[in-house]
Amino acid sequence: MQLEEVAKALKELGHPTRLFIFKHLVKAGEQGLPVGDLQKQLAIPASTLSHHIAALVSVGLVKQNRESRTLLCVSQYEVLEEIIIFLREECCMNRISI
Repeated sequence: MQLEEVAKALKELGHPTRLFIFKHLVKAGEQGLPVGDLQKQLAIPASTLSHHIAALVSVGLVKQNRESRTLLCVSQYEVLEEIIIFLREECCMNRISI
């Protein structure tokens, strides 16, 4: 990953609502969660949730799949792993304990 990509992804994860969404999607695993379930958990308007999900999708942290009438959100955990690797290699190379 390039510096700009990492910065954009971290910016999107820096919002508490987006971090909540991503955390729950990671916990849900490969099957993901329906958008409706996320909306119930957050108790926010659908348009607000859509805005937050779109931000996560735009940086590759979340993918959306439609199954029949249900829109599922799935975390792209490998993108987070790439960010962690970038930070470890580019920012923490001289730190033995990391």
